[in-house]
Amino acid sequence: MRVTLASLGGGGQETMTAECAAALRSARCILGAKRLLEHLPRGCTDNRIAAVRAQELLDAILGQQGGCVVVFSGDAGFYSGARGLLPLLAQRGIPVQVLPGVSSVQLFAARLGRPWQDWELVSAHGVDCNVIGAVSRGKPAFFLTGGALGPGELCRMLADAGLGFLPVAVGENLSGPEEKITTSTAAELAGRSFASLSVLLAEPAPRFERRSPGLPDGMFVRGQAPMTKQEVRAAALAKLGVGPSDVLWDVGAGTGSVSVELALSAPEGQVFAVECDEDACALVRENKRKFSTWNLQLVEGKAPQALAGLPAPDAVFIGGTKGGMEDIVGQVLAKNENARICISAIALETLSAAVTALEKHGLEADVAQIAVSRTRPAGKLHLLMANNPTFLITGERHG
Repeated sequence: MRVTLASLGGGGQETMTAECAAALRSARCILGAKRLLEHLPRGCTDNRIAAVRAQELLDAILGQQGGCVVVFSGDAGFYSGARGLLPLLAQRGIPVQVLPGVSSVQLFAARLGRPWQDWELVSAHGVDCNVIGAVSRGKPAFFLTGGALGPGELCRMLADAGLGFLPVAVGENLSGPEEKITTSTAAELAGRSFASLSVLLAEPAPRFERRSPGLPDGMFVRGQAPMTKQEVRAAALAKLGVGPSDVLWDVGAGTGSVSVELALSAPEGQVFAVECDEDACALVRENKRKFSTWNLQLVEGKAPQALAGLPAPDAVFIGGTKGGMEDIVGQVLAKNENARICISAIALETLSAAVTALEKHGLEADVAQIAVSRTRPAGKLHLLMANNPTFLITGERHG
């Protein structure tokens, strides 16, 4: 038995290679999605089996006496079901031939008159995808769309993150008689309806060049809101052990300086800055724009109530609680009992409340004090002026 995986190209028979057309005409059995089986070239066998899932395709193949051709839209190597089928065939020792085809990314690039070798290629076809992360990698981002995540919904997500100004292009029914190309901005296309067979290209988002944690204080828009200082921020991120795709909370965000640092350290993750003061919220928005941290989302409200609708965090920085320390720690651990927590405190009462809250929830508190002094000119001399000592309290599980 020999199996051929044939790529039908972008939709019309005009984009199918002669090699694939010949394989279809000589096939004793053709398998694939019903939509594809209904539009095969003339002269193909009537022995056609509709199947999509890898195991269903394998079972159907094993029920045939001769060789089979399995058809895929676009190119079999570009986000197709061939990825799941190939290992199953290999396990059975069944020889496989893969015939390439013209993919939607090739068609769309040709329609736009652009090379595509530097595009970020992402599938949003029936699966969740990190839209903000994709456009934040410094390259144009190409999205295969489908299901709930059509171009209109993807554009809405971009607009909600503050990227409504991004230029985008949508290709509908590529290579078909109803082909349509639309160019606009994410804000203008947000929520619009497009054909089920559509692709989206978004230009890269502006981004701040990453550096080690601990941005200079003077880089932030300050206002009157409290701000965690540079050395404390760097130490806090070290305590939190932020990963590139972590979900992170900054509770009591103030100016958003810690939120920005978290977002820059987790470019593929999500950061939620929780703040109840109206003036501070305005500063968080300004600093988000200044540092192009599009993965940062402001949550206006007072903790712990404002935490209820947030996704489970991997790590949480608590910089202000308005007296709700114990409930906030409880909310964090209820969402993820293994979440990493770092609490900053200047007042001794806050230090005591943090230690008590962590221990009450079964964590062993570890306390570190950071005392920073900075120079101040005094005539020809320089004096060291001390900042308030800051405590960083982290929690670890017993045993």
